[in-house]
Parts: sequence; C-alpha cells; structure tokens
Amino acid sequence: MKRNLALIAALVALVIPMSACVSEDQDRRTGAPADVLKQADPPDVQASQLAAIKPGKQIPLRPGEHRMTVKMAEEYTPSAPTGVGTDDYRCFLMDPKLDKDVFLTGSQVLPGNPQVVHHVILFRVDPEQVAEARAKDAESPDPGWTCFGGTGLKGEFANVDDANWLAAWAPGGDETKTPDGYGTPLRAGSQIVMQVHYNLLQGAAPDVSSTQLRWMSGDADLIPLHTYQLPAPVELPCREGHDDSPLCFRNAAEADVRARFGADQNTHNLLHLLCNTPVEAVQTTSCVRNITRGMTVLAVAGHMHLLGRKISIETNPGTPEAKTILDIPVWDFDNQGSKPLKEPLHLDAGDTVKVTCTHVQWLRDVLPAFAEQREDRYILWAEGSTDEMCLGSLSVAFDGES
Repeated sequence: MKRNLALIAALVALVIPMSACVSEDQDRRTGAPADVLKQADPPDVQASQLAAIKPGKQIPLRPGEHRMTVKMAEEYTPSAPTGVGTDDYRCFLMDPKLDKDVFLTGSQVLPGNPQVVHHVILFRVDPEQVAEARAKDAESPDPGWTCFGGTGLKGEFANVDDANWLAAWAPGGDETKTPDGYGTPLRAGSQIVMQVHYNLLQGAAPDVSSTQLRWMSGDADLIPLHTYQLPAPVELPCREGHDDSPLCFRNAAEADVRARFGADQNTHNLLHLLCNTPVEAVQTTSCVRNITRGMTVLAVAGHMHLLGRKISIETNPGTPEAKTILDIPVWDFDNQGSKPLKEPLHLDAGDTVKVTCTHVQWLRDVLPAFAEQREDRYILWAEGSTDEMCLGSLSVAFDGES
C-alpha cells in the first residue's frame, strides 16, 4: 500500500487555484452562473473585454517586505499547440536570481498584452530541478514549452502534502499577500515557472508578461505556508443517446489517455487506491483523506476543468464536528480563487477531509473549447484541458513549524 501511495503522489499532475477573474455580467465560462439548470450558451471571450478590465490594485508593503520583478526573457506569440482549438497554455522559466533563502509573501502579474492573457499561475522550481527546466525550455525553438496540468517537470508533485504552487492571477485581480506572519519558503537558487493561458478566440498577438513578487528575508520570523492537495477520481460516462463513440468505453478512454500522456499514465486508477473508492461510471465522485499531522487551514480552493459543475470540501464529514469549508454550486473555470476562511481551522492528526466533485457532459455542447470534441467520450482524470480533474487545495501551516 505504501508503494501505491508513493506512485499516486508521483503521478498526480495538478493545477492549483487562480484568482477571481471578472464580474458575473462579464462571465466567460457558463453564461449566467446563478441559473444552475439552464444549459447556457457562453459568450466568446472578446479581446476588448480582457483589455478593458482595469489593472488590480497594489497593496502597501509591510515592514521588512520588498518587491522584485521577473519577466519573460523574450516575446512569445501564442498559437494552438495542435493547430486547432482556442487556447494555448505555455510555461516560461524565469530566474529571480536568489542568492539567499527568502519567503514569498505575495504577488501581482503584469500582463504584457491584456488582449490575449487569460490567466497566469506561478510554480516553484527547486534548485535541483533548474537544469531539467532549462532543458525542457530548449526543446522548442519558441520561448517556453506547452503545459497544462502543471509545469511538466518530473516528480513535480511527488509530495501532494506540499505542492509547488506559488501564486495565481486573472484579469482584474489585485496584488495578493500572505496573512501577516506567514510566507512560502523559496530556497536560494530556486526559479519560477510562469504558466500563461492565452485565449485565441479572437486571434493571437505577441506578449511579454512579467510578475512582481513580494518577499522577505529567509531569516524573518514567519511561519511557512504549504499547499495540501485533495485529489479524487473522475469517472464521467457518456450521456444516454450520446454513447455511440468507441471512446465511450472506459478501456478505450484509458488507452487514449496513455496515448496522449505516456504509457505509464495510471493516475486515474491509482486515485481509487488512495481514496478507497470503486471504479464506476458516475457524475459525482469524492475522496476522504486522513490527516496525518496537525495543521491549521487558512484558505481553501477547488479545481476542475471545463466539464466541472460543482465542488465542495468538508472536514470531519459525518461527525458532530463536520464543517463545510468550500461550497461552489456552479463551477466557473475562470474563477478558481483561493478563499480565506473567516477563522483559521485547526485539524488534528486523525481528522478527515472530503472533496466532492460533479461533472456533466452537456457543457461540451456549448463551450467553445469543445468545438472539435462535441461528441461525448468517457472522461477520466488526465492533464488535458478537455480532460478532467477533481481537486481540493488547502493553504496550511503545519504544527511545529516556525
């Protein structure tokens, strides 16, 4: 069982949550999000709409806090990686030139071309991973490399209790900062991967984006922050009357995932071992994790892809101490912001946390991203934008760290 859990940790490739994006009347994901049952026809993303969103506000620095700016090394013009589609997810390696340990205490993305930059996620690259990241960058003649589920570096998520996510941004998002007294550790020699989601519905244009990082010295009296992940399986069947495709059979869908992401891809099965759940075709899946060390939860977020409909996270379900700490009844891919808890929640070793996700096939009928994939297929956990995930993420401070 320990070997299985290690495999699960090594294979899970996850996207961590993003900042709030735009107001409800500008929603780019499902039309009217308050109308749960209506199969809304979402509007296309207009370049003018992205460009018109006002830049986020900057927050005053705290005592001992500084800012640094890191920028894409050269201009990049986005394009659909396969030649079709409306999205380009591109990873760029950036060097903050850290000659000492620091705490990351906040961030703000500065989009070079607001007409095409849809959202941005920042990932940590530890010093021992830098050579691999540089090699990956060199594989393409264009700047950066194609990515979606993460950076694509080996062993990126070998520890689901402490992921490599640093920060995220979407148009209109203000500068973020960690709670007073907390920071995310960055070791000397670490670099940053900036994953940019470019939207191509209205065409492509060159971009050179950057990010401002707030930081404090590594010897500052701060409590380290970590990202604790809660993945669950996805087993979404084809709809009745839409099940003629060969890919509506699970074994064919599994073969397709392995053809696209490698013959050793087995996360979709290993998650059932982690969660002790049966393999069955259902719209709603869940996973209960046992907490193995005490921690304080400061914020919570969820992640699914485009067929996600709703997600929730509950602590100690089925007990008098049960608390729902995340409840999103209508999922919006463009609004995955991490939500601070009103009061920090302490969990002891032995407590449990449950993530529950619902996915639906009818969204492929209306979303532009599925223009080339309107036909139903059996959906498993996988990294592609038209595959699916079910993931809860907790921003936590572990007991005993200072």
